[in-house]
Parts: sequence; C-alpha cells; structure tokens
Amino acid sequence: MFRGLLIDRQDGQQTAAIRMLDETSLPAGEVTVRVAYSTLNYKDALAITGRSPVVRKFPMVPGIDFAGTVQASDSPDFAPGDQVVLNGWGMGEKHWGGLAELARVPADWLIPLQAPFTPRQAMGIGTAGYTAALCVLALERHGVTPGSGPVVVTGAAGGVGSVAVALLAKAGYEVAAVTGRVQEADFLTGLGARHIIDRAEISQPSRPLEKERWIGAVDVAGGQVLANVCAAMRYRGVVAACGLAASMDFPATVAPFILRNVTLAGIDSVMAPKTDRLQAWQRLATDLDTAVLDRLVQEVALDEAAAIAPDLLAGQVRGRLVVRVGAAP
Repeated sequence: MFRGLLIDRQDGQQTAAIRMLDETSLPAGEVTVRVAYSTLNYKDALAITGRSPVVRKFPMVPGIDFAGTVQASDSPDFAPGDQVVLNGWGMGEKHWGGLAELARVPADWLIPLQAPFTPRQAMGIGTAGYTAALCVLALERHGVTPGSGPVVVTGAAGGVGSVAVALLAKAGYEVAAVTGRVQEADFLTGLGARHIIDRAEISQPSRPLEKERWIGAVDVAGGQVLANVCAAMRYRGVVAACGLAASMDFPATVAPFILRNVTLAGIDSVMAPKTDRLQAWQRLATDLDTAVLDRLVQEVALDEAAAIAPDLLAGQVRGRLVVRVGAAP
C-alpha cells in the first residue's frame, strides 16, 4: 500500500483526497518508481479542482511530472536504484501521475536525472522549467541571439516564465518581463529581467501592427496578450507560444507574419521526443543556476497540494510549487 492524492467522480461530484492505494491498482508500465518529489502545475490545479475536464478517466492520481528512484524494472534501460525524471505523456490525465508515493510508467517516458540536479531541484524545474527550456531552444533554433535585440516573457512570475527569464538572462539576452503582479518586480529583476511591464499594458485590443519592440518572445498567456506580442515583434522576430493561461483564443491578424516575417513557434512539452527532452534538460543543467532555482521554489507536502490548487489558478503563487511526496533518496 502507498499514499496518493486520488481524484474521483461519483454521481457528477468530484473529490480529491489523500488515499491509501494498492500497488496492484497502478497502471501498466515496465518501470515502477518510488516518487520523491512531484510538482503542482496549472494543469494539475485544473484537474484537482475540476474546473476544466483535464482528467480523461476516473479515478486518477494527478501530477504531470515526478522525480524519484527506480524500484523495479523490466526494461534494459533502467535498473533499480537509478534516479529518473518524467514530464508529460498524459500523466495525471490518462495515466496515474506523480502525486503518489509510487508510479508505474513505460520506460520510454523516463529520462535519467541530469547532474548536478537532485530530485528536489529537478522538480523545482519540473515540466514548467523544462517547457521554458524548449522555448529558449526554439528561439535559438530560429536564429534569435543575444545580439539580435530584446526578448519578452509573459507570465514572467509564474513557473514557465520565471525559468525562461532566468535562462535567457544567463545566456545574455535583454529580457523584458510581463506580469500581472508588479509587486514581484524585485523577484524578476533578481532573476535577470532588465525591464518590468505591467500586463495591463498589453492586455487590451490593439492595432494589427504596433511599434516594433522585441525580436523574441516566450508566451504562456495566449489570447489578447499573445496577439499584442505578435503585433509588436520586430522584423523576423520569433514567438515561442507554450500556454493559454489567459485564453485559448488568438484574436490577431496575419499582418505580423506576412509584413514583418514573424514566426509563431508552437511548443509542446507533453509529447516531445526524448532527444528534445534530453537537450532541454542538458541546457537547464548547464545554464540554470541552482541558487536562482532555490529562489523559484516553494515546497509543500503531499497533504497540502489539493488545498493550494485554487490559489495557483488564481495567480497567487510565485515561481514553482514542489510537492514533497516521499523520502528523498
């Protein structure tokens, strides 16, 4: 038996509570992992609260990522005692996730924990930080360099945004941080942001093309914010879009794309191939200062996760929420 946060739905009513679970209830997979840490992401909060139909089948253990130690393996790629990380792959939606002391998953979903990170630090980064790294790599792949001009990060005080700011600043970019919480200015400048922009400045409908401001962007918001970011991109600018925290809509025109040759690069972290995952995690291991990482992290116990989920949805959480699930190896 092991402890886990279980979401269930009976007679149209959803519950989320800590339960004692039987190992025989775990889904199919070649590798069983003793989870040390998981995280609480926006998608997890939606699943726990039931505010969006994230969960595809019930009962479900939420948690879209985890770090821990292999307990048993039928795969030649992993052996008991190996430290591993998992991000995405439908965890917490279709497959029991990381907010439980045990997880069983296909071997192809796992990657080795990258030195010098501990399991706690890996989840301090989590899927949010790994997604941020994918965004930075996409900007660079499309030719954006520190010498190209300033870059902007929306939702900068959140999980994806804060890591994106830190990575871009470390690489030498001039970073503008957009946030709805201007009281977090000191936090963001501490991560390396040179400019703080109140989200209200770019949240209202604007013209199809605005004054050229940025050569690169990491957007987690979607909606009008993304439309306005695209309208203010410089010629041959690149926007890495990875979220819909504000809206799933995109009320824009084609003007930035056909008149300024702007590229809108979609970033998916859930089904990304292992080569991309390893590249992102290796970039994080190289460029993300663990001292900076510590400033991004708030740790909570597994028992607290469900109660904090509404605060995350309300935008009241800074940085990354790491969930202490089991004993750290």
